[in-house]
Amino acid sequence: MGQRPYCLTLIRLDFCITWHYCLAMSDRIIFTNATVITGFATIKDCGLFIDGDGKIGDIFYMSRMPQKSFPDDTMVIDVKGCTITPGLFDSHIHGIGGAGTEDCKKESILKMSDRLADYGVTDFLPTIYTDEFEQMKAAETAIVEAMGHEKGARIRGINLEGPFISPKRIGAQNPAGAQNVNLDLFHDLIKTGQGKVICMTVAPELKGMRDLALEATKEGIVLLAGHTDATYENIMEGIQCGILHSTHFFNAMSRLHHRNPGTVGTIMINQDMCCEIIADGVHVHPEIVKLLVREKPKENIVLMTDSLRPTKQRSGTLLANGVKAKLSPEGAWVSAEDPDLFLGSALVLIKAVQNMASWGIPLDTAIQMASTNPARIYHLNDIGSLIPGKNANITIFDSTFQIKGVLVNGELIRDEF
Repeated sequence: MGQRPYCLTLIRLDFCITWHYCLAMSDRIIFTNATVITGFATIKDCGLFIDGDGKIGDIFYMSRMPQKSFPDDTMVIDVKGCTITPGLFDSHIHGIGGAGTEDCKKESILKMSDRLADYGVTDFLPTIYTDEFEQMKAAETAIVEAMGHEKGARIRGINLEGPFISPKRIGAQNPAGAQNVNLDLFHDLIKTGQGKVICMTVAPELKGMRDLALEATKEGIVLLAGHTDATYENIMEGIQCGILHSTHFFNAMSRLHHRNPGTVGTIMINQDMCCEIIADGVHVHPEIVKLLVREKPKENIVLMTDSLRPTKQRSGTLLANGVKAKLSPEGAWVSAEDPDLFLGSALVLIKAVQNMASWGIPLDTAIQMASTNPARIYHLNDIGSLIPGKNANITIFDSTFQIKGVLVNGELIRDEF
């Protein structure tokens, strides 16, 4: 390795304008002096090379760097001990920064993309509430129109939270939108999504769910049990027809009882059943999260936010799916007019990772849950781990969990070094 990249690092530190000009002229980057969490292992005192195609090129110990050779135009960034991880993937999010899927506007989806990058997210699934059918389809259309125009986190598909859910466990969804199983409506939603629907929340106990599950399998759509009043038998039947994931575990589902395990108990019992978790300390008590991590294979737990439109909003009226919202003392969104009405999460994914670490869960496990696991569950094989040949979708943060860098397809879209 020649000395030119090391000189460029000094230029980067002392002459920021010169550095950013140089960075724009090169696609190749080496990050040095990092702790790298690959998605499967943690490696300290490392370097990471991103090649000219925006892929992971190499990961190596710093002690080996003098023996390595890289193209002369490769930029070098000393991250000074920061942690480099696979890009955070928020697979269940309704809104952020005053923009949400309920706006049914391409511009709102793109604003979500931009704000999510500020918090280390490289990939996300905009999530559509159960609502009047035409409203759901309008939200789908907005997401499809936004795909390919993102300047922040990439839209990887559409997450449909309903509409085939139980009115007994409606949560913050619109009761008028809850539907009995209807395959014509299902195919209409899939058609409107133009092949971009990745997953759908359903109540396994609804009549006709087996037929819907088989159709979803044909379409390559992952089904999640959620907003459900299912019994043990209902969930077991759902598992048999391919419902193998679950929506915001513990919330909006039938509880564990010693005479009927319900949805919660059945998912805990079945090790192969995956589950989302909102790690804000409000939706689920930290001790219950720790219990889940002890009892469930870590590869089957997904950290997500279920964040609502007013999360991190800087100004203006705070609205969540048309309801005026305010933050509760605990840090969740509640109705401004009826504070006892719980609306949902104000979480961002890097904070979820930080919370998990503060509760004694290993950082590499939390990262696996926030990146590697959802990528695998949703069959997105190009992301989720730092392995040579995979897309360089990367999150970099310091010891206080402040975001220092975000890369999407090898492009440094956030740079706070």
